[in-house]
Amino acid sequence: MLRPPTFADRLTAPLPGPRDIARMVREKRPGPAERAQAAAVIAGPPHATMPPVDPATTAVTWVGHATFVLRTGGLTILTDPVWSRRIPPLITRFTPPGVAWSGLPRIDAVVISHNHYDHLDAATVRRLPRATPMLVPARLASWFRRRGFTDVTDLDWWQSRRIGPVTFTFVPAHHWSRRGLVDINQTLWGGWVLATDGGPRIYFAGDTGYGTRFAEIADRQSGLDLALLPIGAYEPRWFMRNQHMNPEEAVRAATDLGAGRVVPMHWGTFQLSTEPPLEPPERLSAAWLADGRDPGDLWRLSVGETRTM
Repeated sequence: MLRPPTFADRLTAPLPGPRDIARMVREKRPGPAERAQAAAVIAGPPHATMPPVDPATTAVTWVGHATFVLRTGGLTILTDPVWSRRIPPLITRFTPPGVAWSGLPRIDAVVISHNHYDHLDAATVRRLPRATPMLVPARLASWFRRRGFTDVTDLDWWQSRRIGPVTFTFVPAHHWSRRGLVDINQTLWGGWVLATDGGPRIYFAGDTGYGTRFAEIADRQSGLDLALLPIGAYEPRWFMRNQHMNPEEAVRAATDLGAGRVVPMHWGTFQLSTEPPLEPPERLSAAWLADGRDPGDLWRLSVGETRTM
């Protein structure tokens, strides 16, 4: 029997081997007390409702980790929605989602970056109406159709779909995919550029290491107004370097992209690595200032906070 094709040729670095994974499992992570202390700083109780936004305004709300509510062009869009209290195998979130599920407006589209459990959460997806437009990486559509979704578009890098006044383009990332034991890289991974007619161009990076992909995106999707960039899950570097940026690399990525503003994400929600939970944004702010960038262009959102453009 032939094995299904994979996207292994899209990798830009080798994946960790079994010995690396075994060593990583033994690495010491911040404990419950440190995570609880961080949670008190990062977020308060979830917002029961979201602030109203008129169709001419773009609003960005950080729910936590890589989950945002983006309102632009009159649409409401979710990125990598995760509202669950825990994700497999046994990872519990230490800050609650910043917006109550019941407080969400009608969702006009969902974008998924890849199939890792902290970005594709089955329990959250099941809460969506089955007619919700789902925009997903190549070869991931069947996962959604098996769950009853009727409007699913899976895209390769640089392919696009238009919904209303927003064009969604799937773009490359330095990452990989895996959901089970035998499906490594059988579905694609990437980020999304959302371009609104007469409005901003927003880049959602999903999950990525640092590398040449950002310059490629800038060449083909210039004029980015806002970049949502991951800054956490970067230690230890010997394990994380090829799949997760650190804060200093995120600043380099913003420069490569030519992005006007940056919102950091992928921190302060799940303890996936060994750095202290409050370290990523502090290092990001220091690197941002050291690079001579305007402090006002770094939108360091609290969980549940909304900013408008």
